[in-house]
Amino acid sequence: MSDSKLLRGTFVLTLGTYASRILGMIYLFPFYALVGTLGGTLFGYGYAQYTIYLSLATAGVPMAVSKFVSKYNAMGDYYTSRRLFRAGIKLMLVTGFLAFAVLYMTAPSIAKATLGSEGLENSVEDVTMVIRMVSIALIIVPMMSIIRGFFQGHQSMGPTAVSQVVEQLVRIVFLLVAAYIVIKVYHGTVATAVGFATFAAFVGALGGLVVLFWYWKKRKPHLDKLLEESIEPSNITTAQMFKELFTYAGPFVFIGLAIPLFQYVDQYTFNKAMIAAGEKEKTEYMFGIIQTWVPKLVMIPLSIATAFGLTLVPTITKSFTDGDHALLKHQIDQTYQTIVFLVLPAVIGLAVLSYPIYGFLYDVKDAAVAGGAILRIYAPLALWFSFFTVNAAILQGINKQKYAVISLVLGLLVKIVFNMPFIFVFHEIGSILATALGYTVSIVYTFYMIKKHAHYDFQVLIKRSLLMTIFALLMGLAVLSVQYSLSLFMTYEDGRLASGVISMTGAIIGAGVYFYASYRSGLLEKVMGKRLENTIRRKLLRQKSV
Repeated sequence: MSDSKLLRGTFVLTLGTYASRILGMIYLFPFYALVGTLGGTLFGYGYAQYTIYLSLATAGVPMAVSKFVSKYNAMGDYYTSRRLFRAGIKLMLVTGFLAFAVLYMTAPSIAKATLGSEGLENSVEDVTMVIRMVSIALIIVPMMSIIRGFFQGHQSMGPTAVSQVVEQLVRIVFLLVAAYIVIKVYHGTVATAVGFATFAAFVGALGGLVVLFWYWKKRKPHLDKLLEESIEPSNITTAQMFKELFTYAGPFVFIGLAIPLFQYVDQYTFNKAMIAAGEKEKTEYMFGIIQTWVPKLVMIPLSIATAFGLTLVPTITKSFTDGDHALLKHQIDQTYQTIVFLVLPAVIGLAVLSYPIYGFLYDVKDAAVAGGAILRIYAPLALWFSFFTVNAAILQGINKQKYAVISLVLGLLVKIVFNMPFIFVFHEIGSILATALGYTVSIVYTFYMIKKHAHYDFQVLIKRSLLMTIFALLMGLAVLSVQYSLSLFMTYEDGRLASGVISMTGAIIGAGVYFYASYRSGLLEKVMGKRLENTIRRKLLRQKSV
C-alpha cells in the first residue's frame, strides 16, 4: 500500500473517530434541557455499566483484529484472515449475548448497590429499567468490532470511520427525539425518557451495522478474489487464533477502560459515602454533575489534544525499533509539548470561565449551586487524562505496554482506597480529589518507565512547560479582566444569553492573548512547527513566509 493511501486512511479514521466523539459530547446539552441534572444521574447509572462492556468490545478488538489480519495478509495467507473473521463473528455473537444476559439479570442487584440507600430521588426500579434498556446493545456491538477490525486489516479505514459517525448520529437523533416525545408530547416521566435514551445505544449500533454490511457487500468481490489468490493456509487452530488475537487486544482493552473504571468506582461508592457524610438529600444531584455533565466539558480539550499528540505515536514505534534514540527523544518531546501547549490553556480557560460556561451550556441555576464550582475543580484533570493517554501510547510504541497496565492498576487501587474517605471528608469534591490522586500515581509511574526504557530526559519539556504556564496564566488574567469589565453590564446569573456572551468573549480574547504571546516568543514554532507559523503569517498577519 502506498504512503499516500496509508496517510489518507489514517486521516479518515482519525477524523471519523473524533467526529464521533464530538457528537457524543454536544448532544448532552439539549438532552440536559429535557431531563435535568437528576435525569443525567439516572442516565449515568445505566451508561456506566454499558461503557465497561463497550470499551471491552471496541477499545482493543478492532486494533487486534486489524493487526492479525494485516500480519497474515502480508504473508499472502488470506484464508487464515477470513477464518478469523468468520470465527470471530460467531464468538462475538455468543459473548455479546452472554454479556447482555448477565447485565440484564443482575440489573436489580446493581441498582441496589449503586443507590446505596432507599428514599433517593431515583428508585431501584428506575435504575434497573435503565440498565436493562441499555444492555440490549451488547448483543450486536461486539460483532461490529470484529467487522471494523477486519476492514482495517485490509487498510480500508472508511468503513470504520463512516459506521462510527452514522452510529453516533442515529443514536443521538433517536435519543433526543424519543426523550422529547416522552416528556413534551406524552408528558411521561424522566425515568421513561432516560430509559429510551439508553436504548438509543442499540438503535445507533443497528445503524452502524447496516453501514458495515453495505461496505461488506460492496467489497466482497475484491475480498473473494484475494481469497482465491491465497497461499497454503497456516497450520493454526481456532484456539490458537483467538489466543494470538487476545494477546494483541489485552493491553489496548485495559488502557481504553481507564476513565470508565475510575467512574465505575464512583458508581458503587459515591452515594454510600455521601449518605454516611450526612449528604443524602443532595447525593444524586451531585453525582449527576460529577459523573455525567462536567466530564463532557472536560473531554473537549482532551479529545483535541490527544488527536494531535497520538498522531506522532506510530513514528515513535519506528524510531524505537530502528534504535534512533535522538529522533525518539525529539518525537516524545514534541508529543508532550503539543499536549501541554493545547490542554493547559484550555484547563485554565475552563476554570476561569467555569460558571458562565456551565450556565450557558446547561443551566444558570445549577451553575450557581454547584456546577460552576465543580467544573473549576475538575478542569485540571483534562491534563492528567491527556498525559496518561499519551504515556500509555508511548509505552506501547516502545513495546513496554505491560507498564501501562501496571500503572492503571496502581492508580485504580489508590482511587478505591481513598475514594470513600475523601468523599466522607470533602463530600462531592472528594471523588475528584481521589481521581486526581490515582491518576497522579499512574502518571508518575509511567513517566519513570519512559525515562528508564526510552532514555528520555525531561529538561526541555520542563523548561518549555514553564513558559507555557506563564503564557496560560497571562491568558487567565486577560479572561478575568474581560469578566470584570463585562460584570459592569451583565453577569452569568442574568441568564443563558449573558453566560454565552461572557464565555465567548472571554474565550476569544484569552485564546488571542495566548497564541500571540506564543507566536512572538517563538514558542509556537518550536512546538507546532514552521509550517503552522508560516500559515499564521500569511492568513492572520498578512506577512510573507520565512
